[in-house]
Amino acid sequence: MRSGRILHPELAGALATLGHTDVVLVTDAGFPIPADARRVDLALTRGHLDVRTILRALLEEVFVEEVHLATEVKTHHPRLYGEVQDLFTGSGATFHGTTHETLIEHWAPRAKVVVRSGSFEPWANFALVASTDPFEWFRDDDVTILPAYVERRRLITDGVRPDLV
Repeated sequence: MRSGRILHPELAGALATLGHTDVVLVTDAGFPIPADARRVDLALTRGHLDVRTILRALLEEVFVEEVHLATEVKTHHPRLYGEVQDLFTGSGATFHGTTHETLIEHWAPRAKVVVRSGSFEPWANFALVASTDPFEWFRDDDVTILPAYVERRRLITDGVRPDLV
């Protein structure tokens, strides 16, 4: 048994298939998930498992370079926005604002896995773009580190709190 890691076999297996730029979509209970999506349903009852718990667990398993979320979450659900900022502080991920419709039309079909939460709250939908470890991939002295990885290393090392730009 894996200690302190994701135990859900379907979710653990789906995460093991991720590569750089693959997308994991974490949704609220009402998000319209495409019929052909690899769906991992973690909704048990209203609020359980909630989107924050799922995001926290995913961040312990996956490097994330981008988070796409509806811009309304910042102004219309500031508590959720602040809590998600806290979760991603020091992760190296950057926040990108989009519309709810774009999450449905663009990100949901692109997602390698969709994780449905039991959250009953508006704008609790997040497209996570997977990355590689910015420290491990450029360890050799004779390899030039890409600028994006230099920046991600800085975001992690400095514990930067992401914000929508």
